[in-house]
Amino acid sequence: MSIKAILFDLDGTLLPMDQELFVKTYLKYLAVNLAPIGYEAEKLMKGMYAGVGAMVKNDGTMTNEKRFWDIFCGMFGKEALNDLPYFEEFYRTDFHKAKVTCGFNKKAKETIDILKNRGYRLILATNPLFPSVATESRIRWAGLEPCDFELFTTYENSSYCKPNLKYYEQILEKTGLKAEECIMVGNDVDEDMIVKEIGMGVFLLPECLINKNDRDISQYPQGNFDDLLKFISEN
Repeated sequence: MSIKAILFDLDGTLLPMDQELFVKTYLKYLAVNLAPIGYEAEKLMKGMYAGVGAMVKNDGTMTNEKRFWDIFCGMFGKEALNDLPYFEEFYRTDFHKAKVTCGFNKKAKETIDILKNRGYRLILATNPLFPSVATESRIRWAGLEPCDFELFTTYENSSYCKPNLKYYEQILEKTGLKAEECIMVGNDVDEDMIVKEIGMGVFLLPECLINKNDRDISQYPQGNFDDLLKFISEN
């Protein structure tokens, strides 16, 4: 079966970064931004991590967005929903300060442009833990535009997270693709390469490798963006 679509991870793949440093930095700015409306930093961090943990375990019965806010409001009360505009404003403004923790690879855009010109369907399979406004910003940090992708996953349009295979199956359902028609490109061994289990092709970009369980990565096709283009052409 011929390859029709390429799925890309974002953080650490199209957008070089130390993910742990990025998260710590962005949450620091969030705490500073929300302090004037009464959020104490330590409790806010606990609320954010609890909400993220709930999204990672989401079972598909609701969107990740609703799952997050159900947990967050469980800690801060339902009135926390009234503060949504402040969160949204943060993602439009001070969130951009966290860009300093990210790198830039011009090959990412060149590769996306080449694949688009070759007629491949492109999907941004970034773990849907962020609202759309934040994901769109990170896409642009990588030198790309949201319209470069047929679909990009956010907490509003997803009800599972990586490494749950149902996250990928939901993408296939939305796009009408079969796993055998796709290649997943990512830097996280556990979260991205897992798609082999449902018959999807994989390619590992190890520049910002995440391999929490120290798995043998020699089993995966891998290399830089030039190697990726060669691999896709051969398949």
